[in-house]
Amino acid sequence: MSADEKRLDVLYEDNHLLVVNKPAGLPTMGVAADRPSLLSVAKAYIRQQYDKPGNVYLGIVSRLDAPVTGLVVIARTSKAASRLSAAFRDRRVKKLYWTLVSGIPDQTESTLQHYLRRDQRHRRVHTTHANCPDAQLARLRYQLLSHDDRDALLEVELETGRKHQIRVQFAKIGQPIFGDLKYGSAEKFPRGIALHASKLELAHPVRDKLMRFTAPLPASWSKHRAARRIVAQARNEP
Repeated sequence: MSADEKRLDVLYEDNHLLVVNKPAGLPTMGVAADRPSLLSVAKAYIRQQYDKPGNVYLGIVSRLDAPVTGLVVIARTSKAASRLSAAFRDRRVKKLYWTLVSGIPDQTESTLQHYLRRDQRHRRVHTTHANCPDAQLARLRYQLLSHDDRDALLEVELETGRKHQIRVQFAKIGQPIFGDLKYGSAEKFPRGIALHASKLELAHPVRDKLMRFTAPLPASWSKHRAARRIVAQARNEP
């Protein structure tokens, strides 16, 4: 297990919530017991932090693909898990992503809509047509933040939460995410892919309070020349 996989980057915690910044390469959950996951690392953190020798309850209510970085919400009680899962399901959670893609979109703001189908055998997701069995509607909105002469930084908001959705939809329009070899990228990225869950807004599951979180970009973005330049441009940095 690498140092990044052992260390939990906690952005917020209370008796009901744990909000963390997931590193690239670490699966959220659902892997063999001998492999690290965000869930297992979070449980180890809770055991150590609160001196809990027995079983630790944590509920994952939002997931990120292993190569994706950024905000993940973890419930610390079953009540919080139930309420947060309902909030995600009913689209009462706002989650924004930053992504670096090959090519520059024709429009500065737009909506992408496709029908997606899972290919379990090859562990991929494909676009398909509306009448295909198991087809799922996928919609997202994007805004162009900055670009150079050949690549673009986008902010993306999901309207649906399909597996690999952002990755597949941008690949479909010929603008794959940097580092995403599974979906056609020819651009290398220092670690994982250039897709980061950057902002999250949700109602606290117990308290009457709106919560807003921001996850800083991982160091890998500053190690990539194009990413570093285009992000600086988006932030109006010299």
